[in-house]
Amino acid sequence: MSQVAVAYPADRVSLREVGLRDGLQLVKNWPSTDEKREWLAREHAAGVRHFEVGSFLPASRMPQFADVRELVDAVSRLEGARSAALALNERGVADAFETEVDEIVCVISATEEHSQANMRRSRAEAIDLVRMAARMRDERGHKAIVNAGIAMAFGCSIAGEVDQAEVLRLAGACIEAGADIVGIADTVGFAGPRQVAELSAAMARLSGGAFIVHLHDTRGMGIANASAALDAGCRVLDGSLGGLGGCPFAPGATGNVVFEDLVFLCETKGFATGIDLDALAAARSVPKHAMPEEKFYGAIARAGLPRALDWRA
Repeated sequence: MSQVAVAYPADRVSLREVGLRDGLQLVKNWPSTDEKREWLAREHAAGVRHFEVGSFLPASRMPQFADVRELVDAVSRLEGARSAALALNERGVADAFETEVDEIVCVISATEEHSQANMRRSRAEAIDLVRMAARMRDERGHKAIVNAGIAMAFGCSIAGEVDQAEVLRLAGACIEAGADIVGIADTVGFAGPRQVAELSAAMARLSGGAFIVHLHDTRGMGIANASAALDAGCRVLDGSLGGLGGCPFAPGATGNVVFEDLVFLCETKGFATGIDLDALAAARSVPKHAMPEEKFYGAIARAGLPRALDWRA
């Protein structure tokens, strides 16, 4: 059985909590390493099993991720949990393979303009980084999953409209380069349900298995888009606790899909997540205490669960 099949079984929905990475990329203050460990422990106790914990970048550039190695180690000590982290350049990929991280995420932009603005490299060079990560995976005993995430897959704040055919071409190139799994990201929250359904269905055909959909709630469409992705065959979705996150190319935007609301959506559609929503909602207290200046979102946090009826499908 492949690593992807073990990490993301085809017969269930897997939810990746990206709050410790995407959720913290733009904050001015962030939790201490001990507070991050508590965040992980509380979510793990609630049933969360997939955690994106940071980026392998110089601490001088992104100091909030200076403890990524410690968090990879912390996840390794949680039963059944899996860690993921970004590696955006050759040094980052090499550093990642020096840890026990379970999944290494490389980013490829759907447009050349965003690729140059965000990573100062071409899309071809970004795919070469995927190829390097796949080669290192094959050469080493540590068989981390190589995840290729396609940013701006539903529209670009710099270049504008993105052709679905171009996203699929890039996804195919990443698979050919050795990626184990490919993700499509609505980085700036441009997408609507029809777009998400169409591209998700095409990704399901292309991948023949698991792929990831990463959504932002910039225009309030995150949960509707997640529902459309599920209906189109996606079984791996990203969200962040309290909807933390954002994008430097979408100033003022809200963050990722609220993880708690995503769990609720899945359960009401008949997809068991194994996550206790009451315990998950209670875990918000950790980052809220550490970052009182940050805004936290979420319908479940605001209104609570509907106690008067059986809301699970």
